[in-house]
Amino acid sequence: MTLTRRTALAGALAVPAALSLPGLALAKPAPGFSVKDVDGKVRTLDEFKGRVVVLEWINEGCPYVKKHYSGNMQGLQVSAVRDGAVWLSVCSSAVGQQGHWKTGADAKAWMAANNWAGTAMLIDPDGKVGKAYGAKTTPHMYVIDKTGTLVYQGGIDDVPTNKVEDIKRAKNLVAAALADVNAGRPVKVAFSQPYGCAVKYA
Repeated sequence: MTLTRRTALAGALAVPAALSLPGLALAKPAPGFSVKDVDGKVRTLDEFKGRVVVLEWINEGCPYVKKHYSGNMQGLQVSAVRDGAVWLSVCSSAVGQQGHWKTGADAKAWMAANNWAGTAMLIDPDGKVGKAYGAKTTPHMYVIDKTGTLVYQGGIDDVPTNKVEDIKRAKNLVAAALADVNAGRPVKVAFSQPYGCAVKYA
């Protein structure tokens, strides 16, 4: 592998650029937001009041996102939505950065090709939503309960690699958090270290 290729790969996988972002306090109200989706419709957290909400930070060019979009993320989306949750994917890649979609049509083409099964894809090129949540990586996952309280934040699972074959041996922490919420239990694992590519803020 050439030095240039190694450098480019390291840039795609590393997360230091986002590590200075603050995290959110658990068991506190999740930050509100107002942001457009791929159809240009303004979406807010308030419109989903009284429902469980999952937030997923996404960058279609990230190897870790590609790992989980081998079927793992879509399966979790289907399950969560079927159980009544709202699934919001958020792209905070800035203009000119990896993962930024120039048009809503580009985003929708990717969503269709990858069998995306969430509720809405939110486009956050100025990074306001991502920074409000302290989103560091793609993916970075959050679960908000029906009272609007943040009850989980971190990685999708507990095996921080970009290898598809590792999904089988991982514990899906988002699925576990949703199961706890749906059963009326406190979330047993409420925080884990997020892993993936650094969110490509401006």
